[in-house]
Amino acid sequence: MLTEYSPGRFYCEMSRGGAAQPVCDRLAKLPVEELRHRAAEAEAEFYDRGITFTVYSDKDAIDRVLPFDAIPRILSAEEWSRIESGVCQRVAALNLLLQDLYHEQRILKDGVLPADLVLGNPHYRPMMQGLDLPHGTYVQVCGTDIVRDGRGAFLILEDNARTPSGVSYVVENRHMMMRAFPELLEGIGLRPVDNYGQKLLAALRETAPETEANPQAVLLSPGTFNSAYFEHAFLAREMGVPLVRGSDLTVEADDRVYMRTTRGLAQVAVIYRRIDDGFLDPAVFRPDSLLGVPGLMRAYRAGKVTLANAVGTGVADDKAIYAYMPRVIRYYLGQEPLLPNVETHICREPEALRYTLDHLAELVVKPVGESGGYGITIGPRASRQQLEECRRLLLADPANYISQPCLDLSVSPTLAGDGIEPRHVDLRPFAVTGAKTWVLPGGLTRVALQKDSLIVNSSQGGGSKDTWVLG
Repeated sequence: MLTEYSPGRFYCEMSRGGAAQPVCDRLAKLPVEELRHRAAEAEAEFYDRGITFTVYSDKDAIDRVLPFDAIPRILSAEEWSRIESGVCQRVAALNLLLQDLYHEQRILKDGVLPADLVLGNPHYRPMMQGLDLPHGTYVQVCGTDIVRDGRGAFLILEDNARTPSGVSYVVENRHMMMRAFPELLEGIGLRPVDNYGQKLLAALRETAPETEANPQAVLLSPGTFNSAYFEHAFLAREMGVPLVRGSDLTVEADDRVYMRTTRGLAQVAVIYRRIDDGFLDPAVFRPDSLLGVPGLMRAYRAGKVTLANAVGTGVADDKAIYAYMPRVIRYYLGQEPLLPNVETHICREPEALRYTLDHLAELVVKPVGESGGYGITIGPRASRQQLEECRRLLLADPANYISQPCLDLSVSPTLAGDGIEPRHVDLRPFAVTGAKTWVLPGGLTRVALQKDSLIVNSSQGGGSKDTWVLG
């Protein structure tokens, strides 16, 4: 099956890693048509089981299956150890940063981070100032986006410390591979991913208010029309906790949060919220929000409930703050980053803006507040008109942009057209933090299904692969 496959000049996750050879040998015995047939059956099963997401901009596709590629992405034990250590270091630095920003703000006073970059950030929440959280854990769930360059080096592309999504596909992709391709997994010795729900619930309970002996956790969802609703239901089931909406919860006069049940009110100690800050409490944030719980911030400030992730974590995963993360790691941990950043130019700084404008056709320009791959200009692939529009936006609001070099992202063999072709991939490992941090072995490998595309986001046509970490 891989006879005609060639990754060209790109680093290939499959053919340039010796650990993948046993899987390559098994794939070689599988006809392409057989692979295509089983992959089609797998996608049909995904849809039948409701494993879907929503693209708000597409009025004709309410429920869409995340395209699934049946050829796995393989990581050796050594490669995973490097990733795991780097992610744990990153999460530790993020939590120390948030603890400091909402308390003494030493990092601002020492000039390591520009104060206006933090205090003027739309995700900075002054009402969090002085609030002590159990174990100093602000980011219980973190999704760290990692890429691999042309030399095979892992680089961190982005931190997702608010409400990162995609872990449900990690688990479901593995279950699908076990059903559809059992002969590929037999005897390989993969590290498991199906204990994520147990690990997440344990971490949430570790960060519950200390007064609670048997803390009740719930998952707060905006409801069925949210793009990640399948994941909300999946995670609630995996943890064995109620899936609730804002209308199911109430804050009483004792500043505690209660859940409405058929037996009356039941106290809630931990809320894993999949709702953005602005919609959590109409008494504090958006008064028109019907998704949140009036009085929730009052209960939170009183230490009667834990919110995961904490309010105000968005200030730490801003793309402009990202550029300072190597300095943040050195400042709080006294260590060099185990996984380096992609070189980043912060356009709010005059020299960086000048460099970006002078090299616009060579760089990737990103708005700092967007997600999902929106608003990005890929210089080497942009038209003259797109570059001029990007230049206009940069000059109008330079603080809203960063720029990075256009990397030769690694590729992985992917079922495409009549055969197997290289497609660019990234990786989002999921770290769960309570008293300490645990990283799910593998993570979500996203794949750009369009030829030569660098955009892997599901909302823009990307798919996913099962990520195999060898024992």
